[in-house]
Amino acid sequence: MKTLRSCLFILMLSGISLLISSKECFAQRTLLALSKGDHVLDIIDPASLKVIASVPVGQDPHEVIASADGKTAYVSIYGGGSLHEINVIDLVAQKPLPTIDTKPLNGPHGLVFNNGKLWFSAEGAKSVGRYDPASGKFDWAMGTGQNRTHMLYVTPDGKQVYTTNVASATVSILTDSLLKPENHGGGFTPPPHRDWVQTLIQVGKGSEGFDVSPDGRELWTAGADDGTITIIDLASKKVSVQLDAQVTGANRLKFTPDGKRVLITSLRTGDLFIFDVATHHLIKKLNTGRGAAGILVDDDGSRAFIGCTADDYIAVVSLKTLEVTAHIPVRGADGLAWAERH
Repeated sequence: MKTLRSCLFILMLSGISLLISSKECFAQRTLLALSKGDHVLDIIDPASLKVIASVPVGQDPHEVIASADGKTAYVSIYGGGSLHEINVIDLVAQKPLPTIDTKPLNGPHGLVFNNGKLWFSAEGAKSVGRYDPASGKFDWAMGTGQNRTHMLYVTPDGKQVYTTNVASATVSILTDSLLKPENHGGGFTPPPHRDWVQTLIQVGKGSEGFDVSPDGRELWTAGADDGTITIIDLASKKVSVQLDAQVTGANRLKFTPDGKRVLITSLRTGDLFIFDVATHHLIKKLNTGRGAAGILVDDDGSRAFIGCTADDYIAVVSLKTLEVTAHIPVRGADGLAWAERH
C-alpha cells in the first residue's frame, strides 16, 4: 500500500506532481467505517489507522459495502425498518452521489455487492431486494414473511441468499431453483421456469449476526437473547449443533479467513468472544469496551477491527496476541467494510 507521503515523493521525483490530485495518492485499500454519531462515512488508511476523509450520509447509517472495483460505497439508512434510503458514495472523489430510494422495500440494512449487483435486506418489508447500478433499477425481490429480516449473505454464484430474521429466531435460505409445473387441467402445462424457494431453519432467540465458513459448508449465528450459537449444515439445510455458548448480547459474528476461528461481539457487554471452529471451544473472551458491534478482519488474519458503538472508537485487535493494540476514534462506530481499488 502507498501512503500519501510516499506517493507524493514518487510524484515529485517523476516531475508530474501537478498532474495528479492528492486523492489518487491514498492507499489502494481502505477501511470504511460508519459513524452513527456524526452521520458520516469515514475512509481510513488501515496502515496508519488515520482517517483520510469523511463523507456525509443519512440520519441512521448501519451497514456499508463497497463495489468490486472499490470506487463506490453503499450505506444502508435503516431507521428501525422505517426509512427507505441507500446512500451512494464516490470513493474516488470522496463525495455523495444520488441516493437510491428503496421504497416500498423499507428498512434497508444488510448489504452485499455480488456479480455487479447490490443485494440488501429490507426489514420493514420482510424482504430481500436486488439493485442493478448499471440500469438504475431493482431487478429482483423476495419476501421472507419473517420478522426483522436483518443481516444478509449471498453465495458467490448468486444462487443462494441467507438471512437472519431476528424477531422470528429463524434463518432463511433462499434458493434459485428450476421448477417443473404440473398440468392442472385445461390442456396447458406451464413450461419449466426459474423461481426462488425458501427454507426456514429455527435458531437461537435474537440471532442477528452470522457468517458462512470460507469453505461454504457451515453457517454460524449467535443469539443475543439466549446466548447460544447455532451451526447449520448448509448441504442438508439443518441444524447440526447448538451450543450453550453464553454469548449474551451477541451482535455480529465473523469467521477468520482461514476458517479456524469465529469472532463474536456483544453489544451488551463489549466483549469479543473468540471460538475454535473445530472444537467449538471458547479460546478467549476479550473486553473491548462497553458495547461491541461490527467486525472486519484483515485478509491475512492478523488483525480484527471492532466497531465499539458506545465507546466512540474502533478497537484494533491482534489475532496473534489476542489483545487490543490500538483505537481509531469514530463516534458511534458500527458498520465496517473494505474498499479495494482496482
